[in-house]
Amino acid sequence: MGSILSSILLYFVIWICIYVLTSNLRTKKLAKLPPGPYTFPIIGNLHQLGEKPHQSFFKLSKTYGPLISLKLGSKATIIVSSATIAREVLQKHDQIFSSRAVPNAAQTLDHHKFSMVWLPVSSRWRNIRKLCKENVFATERLDASQGLRQEKLQELREYLHRCSVSRKSVNIGDAAFTTSLNLMSRTLFSKDFANYDSNSSQELKEIVWGVMKNIGVPNLSDYFPILQFVDLQGIKRGTKYYFQRCFDIFDDIIDERLLVRGQSESKKDDLLEAFLDHTIKHESEFSRTDLKHLLLDLFVAGIDTTSAAVEWAMAELLRSPETMSKARAELKEVIGEKEIVQESDIPRLPYLQSVIKENFRLHPPVPLLVPHKAHDDVEINGYIVPKNTQVFINVWASGRDSETWSSPEVFEPERFLQSEIDVRGQHFELIPFGAGRRICPGLPLAYRMVHRMLASLIHNIEWKLEDGMKPEDLDMEEKFGLSVQKALPLHAIPVKL
Repeated sequence: MGSILSSILLYFVIWICIYVLTSNLRTKKLAKLPPGPYTFPIIGNLHQLGEKPHQSFFKLSKTYGPLISLKLGSKATIIVSSATIAREVLQKHDQIFSSRAVPNAAQTLDHHKFSMVWLPVSSRWRNIRKLCKENVFATERLDASQGLRQEKLQELREYLHRCSVSRKSVNIGDAAFTTSLNLMSRTLFSKDFANYDSNSSQELKEIVWGVMKNIGVPNLSDYFPILQFVDLQGIKRGTKYYFQRCFDIFDDIIDERLLVRGQSESKKDDLLEAFLDHTIKHESEFSRTDLKHLLLDLFVAGIDTTSAAVEWAMAELLRSPETMSKARAELKEVIGEKEIVQESDIPRLPYLQSVIKENFRLHPPVPLLVPHKAHDDVEINGYIVPKNTQVFINVWASGRDSETWSSPEVFEPERFLQSEIDVRGQHFELIPFGAGRRICPGLPLAYRMVHRMLASLIHNIEWKLEDGMKPEDLDMEEKFGLSVQKALPLHAIPVKL
């Protein structure tokens, strides 16, 4: 048995060496690649990834520039770290880079064959995106659902009031997550999934973060395809567990709804109802399986990124009491004693908008965006990006580019007060939602929710850190996945003004 295992191992090592060496030869036959560090045999630059790849890539850009070539195992990779190069990739050559480099974890339960996030640009992808836009993200749909968001934000305010009376510390990330979770579950299914005074949201938070972490973390199966059959790190097994838990929840809700639809003429006014109508009318092109994968996309991405953005923004405001006071004073002046900011109020709150922009600059929810892939050789900035190369747009790095931003490490919302830069994909200095045809379709809803939720947390409320902690002592370490969370949850005590 020992000799057999040794032979298999030797064969495996030889295969990898041949694969990597021939791959390098093929690459060198192409025109000039962007600069980058020396690539070691077999591993390439894997040793330089670190636990937080977006930060590692940023450090490399300091040496090699805003367009870097790396070899991650057998996978050719390009890193973009500036607004100028991002514009080249996502605007000038948008069509060539419109495909996705699909990580092994996203292929779990064939998710990549159904997902709006991972599908290539095609008629199938366009149909799903159109379905979402018409039923979820169109302006008229969002305007019509303002009342629901108002209700969820009022529940958040009532929770903060209870905590203020009892002097209870609030886990701000959990509160933001519960608000986002209930908003999404009510929008999709007409039911709340959690409440603030219990641990009912923790299971779903574990599922959502489990998905985002497993898809985002470095995975040996992505860098050495032969290892996909082994799943050494257990990432695909973990992803299957979280996906299946989501699908079990969706199946129960869909079965319950189909039973009600069969017994009653009354119909719910939610997205599940609209999606079920579409499934029945177009079963050949949109099945129950398609529906569950779409719900997974909306559920996971919509909740995680919004709650993460709000927690980071609150952390920055708590570290900067003067900035917090300015934002609170603007709210007081513009909306007075109203409890909740209306969506029509947002354009009248330039300082709040600047706080959000500055937060997205320093803490983009998805720091490397969703990876792109070149489907043809293309010249960028005088270099050749080969066909099938995966491309990461490091918006975390471009937000810290000293050639674009003065004092880039400083949280300074004032930099946006006289600036036309916004987050809608036209200004490449600030593209937390991406740009081009693969821009995040949920941007319109996320924009409204982040502004309103942050306003709800600070309007007429003062926050005290626990145990006499000083603002400058707040821990701002990150934990990495497809999205980036605070490593240590943010806790503070609300004091009603």
